[in-house]
Amino acid sequence: MEFLEEKLNYKFNNRDLLKNALTHSSYANEVRAARGSNERLEFLGDSVLSLIVSEYIYSQFSDKPEGELTKLRASLVCEKSLCSFARELELGKYLLLGKGEDHNGGRERDSILADAFEAVLAAIYLDAGMKKAREHVMRFVSREINCKNDDGFKDYKTVLQEIIQRNPEESVTYILTDEQGPAHDKKFTVEVHLNSNVIGKGEGHSKKAAEQMAAKQARELMGAKI
Repeated sequence: MEFLEEKLNYKFNNRDLLKNALTHSSYANEVRAARGSNERLEFLGDSVLSLIVSEYIYSQFSDKPEGELTKLRASLVCEKSLCSFARELELGKYLLLGKGEDHNGGRERDSILADAFEAVLAAIYLDAGMKKAREHVMRFVSREINCKNDDGFKDYKTVLQEIIQRNPEESVTYILTDEQGPAHDKKFTVEVHLNSNVIGKGEGHSKKAAEQMAAKQARELMGAKI
């Protein structure tokens, strides 16, 4: 458990919560575990995850209507995303599975890994509260948002660059002006310069996110919203 706690960047006060979060129903039924499976924790973790992600994208994308926020949230909390987060943490190695499920590749099954990620999140929430739960989630979600360039996320930098390129003598640069907070919850401030003039400023939990927000502000100041 200590190795997993290192990966989680969190040390449990009550390790029974973590053990419960890693207990699949196949194992719980097989050994008749007193605490049962991780299904109840997964149920709670799903709600905690949805709230954290909803709050974040609501504050970060103030220009987006409800429909776009819903699509973006869905892409961040879907099984594909959650199982990739679980694999990064190597949760499969620590799962308690029934013999049959283990033999049939349960440690690599997407649905089991995604559920385990939500259950572990719920365990952190119950052990230490929303702040620690949010820190855990944002390690993955802020990075995932930066990688998106689809209907759920507009690439403001590319749009701004396309506008600037209409005048070949003009150029834009992004300059990091401030960096605050602990390693797990950094906040970056970036300015975007047109030649030597500041035309936008943005903040985010990564340099890329801050650059996107700076480009967004620059585009709005230059005319209509993206």
